[in-house]
Amino acid sequence: MGATDVHKVMPSLTWRLARATTPRAAKQVSSEPAMQNPSAEQLRVADVMARDFEFIEPQASVQDAAILMGEIEVGALPVGTAHHIIGVITDRDLLYRVVARGRDPTVISVQEVASRPVLSCSPDDTLRAAMDTMATNYVRRLLVIDRSGTAVGWLTLADIARHLLVSDDALQMSLQALTDGPDTC
Repeated sequence: MGATDVHKVMPSLTWRLARATTPRAAKQVSSEPAMQNPSAEQLRVADVMARDFEFIEPQASVQDAAILMGEIEVGALPVGTAHHIIGVITDRDLLYRVVARGRDPTVISVQEVASRPVLSCSPDDTLRAAMDTMATNYVRRLLVIDRSGTAVGWLTLADIARHLLVSDDALQMSLQALTDGPDTC
């Protein structure tokens, strides 16, 4: 998920929380009919995935990968190109396959320590199917590959959590109740 995607999601969360804390808005929210939020079975991966993501060259050093991950604040990078993915390098790969073994990150290439096989989903898959794939394989992110075999997105647990948090009316109402508290005046 790119930094721009966070800024797209977080302002709406801030706005909803701020709106829910004003008495006038609280009355308006409570008088509105309950909106039906799409469930994980109804949402598609394309509705939640990040479309902005970076790749790293297979020959790049592990140090270069760590620097790039830090600069763009991500925990993993696909290795290769959108049309030819050879693996995924994660922060855990760096920790366990390089740092823990005392290897020199300036001479080890990304392709040597990248995770394989690359797990993926389709933009048309349901969010539930993608979450099931993540849970079954103990991974926190999936590449999103279209029908032509091109990487078109990146789906992370953080993206899913943010999306479900922001769009959950019941959660928003609970937050509103916590914020407003009982009327003691």
